[in-house]
Amino acid sequence: MNNIQKKIWLLAVVVLVIMASIWMSLTFYNQKMQNQYNNILERYLVMNELTRTSQEMVTALNNYLLTPIAENLDSIDRSKNQIQKMKDEVANFKNAENELALTSYINLIDSLIETTDRSLVFHSEDGTESAMEALNEATFISNYISEMTLTIIDTELKTYDRFYRAIINQSEELNQLGIWMLLLITFLLLLYTYWFSLRITKPVEQLTQAASELSKGRFDLKIAVDSKDEIAFLAKMFEHMRNNINNLILEIQKKAQLENELQQSKLLLKESQLRSLQSQINPHFLFNTLNTVSKKAYLEGSEETSDLLVSVAGLLRYNLKHLDKTMTLYHEVNVLQQYINIQKARFTDRLTFHTEIDEGCLHIEIPGLTLQPIVENAMIYAVEPNEEGGVISFRVKDEGDRVIVEVEDDGPGMAEDKIQQIIDEEQEHDTMVGHASGIGLSNVVKRLRLFYGCENVIKIEAKIGNGTKVSIHILKKRGDDQDDKGITR
Repeated sequence: MNNIQKKIWLLAVVVLVIMASIWMSLTFYNQKMQNQYNNILERYLVMNELTRTSQEMVTALNNYLLTPIAENLDSIDRSKNQIQKMKDEVANFKNAENELALTSYINLIDSLIETTDRSLVFHSEDGTESAMEALNEATFISNYISEMTLTIIDTELKTYDRFYRAIINQSEELNQLGIWMLLLITFLLLLYTYWFSLRITKPVEQLTQAASELSKGRFDLKIAVDSKDEIAFLAKMFEHMRNNINNLILEIQKKAQLENELQQSKLLLKESQLRSLQSQINPHFLFNTLNTVSKKAYLEGSEETSDLLVSVAGLLRYNLKHLDKTMTLYHEVNVLQQYINIQKARFTDRLTFHTEIDEGCLHIEIPGLTLQPIVENAMIYAVEPNEEGGVISFRVKDEGDRVIVEVEDDGPGMAEDKIQQIIDEEQEHDTMVGHASGIGLSNVVKRLRLFYGCENVIKIEAKIGNGTKVSIHILKKRGDDQDDKGITR
């Protein structure tokens, strides 16, 4: 860690420690106050609940004496159990100031329970009069418990009034202390920031002045910075740069001279390439020549030769002009048919070409010169090496949101590593390259992915000895997301 970072981290740590200390102190006192309030509130709630339960028990006892049924007796037992639990809680509320009052309060609760039990015993022994006397005594004790509850709560309020006021005063004093601490931290932070900024800006100003002098061509001024951090190292490197700047200028001049010579060489190379192009056959001249030969063959009665020349001219024109353009499936299928016509003239009965085309899909756009390289690859590997020829099937199918174009052959198939090379867009050398177009399957895959903006555009199914099927998945709406990333094999 460098010196500037240490200074910044030190400042941050000090501020965080102070802030954390203040926050922890405030949190501690607030939590303490909240716990005290909760304890007092719990006392009040328990005592009020005990008063209510004692009255319910007396009412249940009266109901039982009037109607001695099991339901009323169960009500008495429930109230008795609740009073017993709350009596134990009240016992925990004792302190030096309320010990005597709470002891009397607990004795009253025990007396109420005992009187209730005595009333039940008298009633079971047919002592109705004695049971009613015990009921009256229980009622009196319950009322006395209610009055004593109010007395104890009032005493508690008076006892804790001083405590409340002391906590409020402490809270106000703590708030004032927090304000003074905040002001002190702000002052110290501003003071440290001013000193820290001077330690950075002053050396930077010296470096700026030295850079200004260097920009004027003065290389005789020594650069010195009074600092012990990274800026001093920067000044040292700047001084080193000043010492070497003349050598750099010489090197730049040499590079400029070499760049000029290289530019001249490039101009000479372009001129030689232009002259080489001038010596090549003009494509338009070639098209016109093929058309002239086609018409002459037609006039001489060689209609098949004429059609073949027309297909060659059309295929050549399409290959040279539409490689970088977007075409429809209709145009691609038309040029593919011209290619097949040429190959049928070459292979005759050895080539069997089946088509299954959904005419409603031919308006879909596709990169130019996409289908021919795929069919050409099938021609090279499924038809040409086989003396008996081969079968190539071409299909265009509508699959809802997409159009699927399939090219399938009955050739020797393709190895798994070769499929992976095509998927990974590796350039083929002696294999997978169409002779007419010079475009391999990997280039077709790359162009389709760039065109549609997704990876899942082509599927290759092949096994050694079982032929090959290449499927192109064309979305009707370009840019839709694909379910799977990559190519499915």
